[in-house]
Amino acid sequence: MGVTSPSDFRFGKRLKQLRQASGLTQKQLAERIWVSKAAVSNYELYDRCPTPEILMKLARVFHVSTDYLLGMEEQQQTLEVSDLTAEDVEIVERLIGLLRRKNLERSSPQGPEMD
Repeated sequence: MGVTSPSDFRFGKRLKQLRQASGLTQKQLAERIWVSKAAVSNYELYDRCPTPEILMKLARVFHVSTDYLLGMEEQQQTLEVSDLTAEDVEIVERLIGLLRRKNLERSSPQGPEMD
C-alpha cells in the first residue's frame, strides 16, 4: 500500500456511503464502472486510488461531483426538508434510493440484475 493522505480516507468512506445508500453491492458497482469487485473493495479500504476515468464514472453513477468524492467539497446536492417530519424524511430518502437504482438499472449495459 502506498502513502495515503486524509483525502484518500474521505474518498473511501464517501464511496462506501454512496454505494450503500444506493443499495448497490460492491459487485454491482464494479460492473457499472467496468472494474473488478476487488478494485471497489480496495478503493473503499484506501488501498488503491481510482484513475481519473474511473473517478468520473463514479461521479456519474452517484450524481455527485468528483470534488465531493475526493473530499474537496463537503456538500452533496441538498434538499430542503426542515418542514418535514423524521418519518417524511425517511420516506423521501427511500424514494431517492429507489429512483437512483431504477436509473442505474436503465443505464447499465447488462440491464437489471436478477437475484
